[in-house]
Amino acid sequence: MSLMTEPARPLFTDRIGMALAWALLVLLLYLVYLIVEPFLIPLSWAGVLTVVFYPVHARFAKKWGRGRAAALSTLMITMLIIVPMVFVTSAFVAQAVDAAGNLQRAFAEGQLAWIDRGWDALQRRLPESMQFDPASLIAEGAKRLPPMVLSQSGLLVRNVASFVLNLVVTLFATFFLLRDSGQIMRVIRHLLPMDESSREMTLNRTRELISVGVVSAGVVAFVQGFLGGVIFAILGIDAAIFWGVVMGICCLLPFGAWLIWLPAAIVLAAEGSIGRAITLAVLGFGVVSSADNFLRPILLSERVHMNGLVIFISLLGGISTFGMLGVVLGPVLVATAQGLLTGYVDSREAAR
Repeated sequence: MSLMTEPARPLFTDRIGMALAWALLVLLLYLVYLIVEPFLIPLSWAGVLTVVFYPVHARFAKKWGRGRAAALSTLMITMLIIVPMVFVTSAFVAQAVDAAGNLQRAFAEGQLAWIDRGWDALQRRLPESMQFDPASLIAEGAKRLPPMVLSQSGLLVRNVASFVLNLVVTLFATFFLLRDSGQIMRVIRHLLPMDESSREMTLNRTRELISVGVVSAGVVAFVQGFLGGVIFAILGIDAAIFWGVVMGICCLLPFGAWLIWLPAAIVLAAEGSIGRAITLAVLGFGVVSSADNFLRPILLSERVHMNGLVIFISLLGGISTFGMLGVVLGPVLVATAQGLLTGYVDSREAAR
């Protein structure tokens, strides 16, 4: 009897050892996640930039080697994206402050009297508990703004420092991802449970989804925002850079530039500038908003197909998870998952 039960002990011991090994591995992965978690967003940006700029890096690598090519590609990314973004952001903030001041002065000087008249007419139809004076609220907000800014100056400094740190991490990670892209892709190829042809097809499709999706969205938003800002400047509308950036952001979201130029045209018409209002409406519809219909088919070239509902959910979910970075990261992650899932399904069907 004892001879029959003796072999069960080492088997039981092996199972305990295996369970402990898996538990230690899960614990180790969790600790690694805690270390990496504060930098997930900049690392995600680095991954996106690596995929988008990899074709250029590959050409450089043939001439100068992996290290020099990665350094040159990272420098190019900095000059093409980061430097213009910093200048546009500074101009955006400055013009946003000017726009707020102009709005306050317009209310104070009675330049927007038609808004007051319309609001008074609406107030008379509302219950007394729901009535308030927007001009007094703006004036009160203007009085409270300087002390609030002063009290939040420490938070502002921390946010700026965090932005600079994330920017450095993004560029640093982009350099190493480009330099070591061969080894990274070798590991990914070994991890994908597919045959070689299906695996390469899946990787190519995923890379195409990311690069084409990001480039097309960025180019269309930039062109529409730029055109909208130029039209605002030509028509003499204040804070043209500010409104151009806002239009570009609206083009990244599932709304469009009309969310800005249409109310601006209505305001111009209400102020009596009928000619400027008609010009803005015609150019806004015929140039700014139509640029999407002209550019996106050229950039996508029928290569990327994502359901409209999927794009809408990925945008809103990305924004709620990553903030404004989710405008890009949401569709990119969904597109990546779609490419991998489609490739896996195709490989399973081919194996039957």
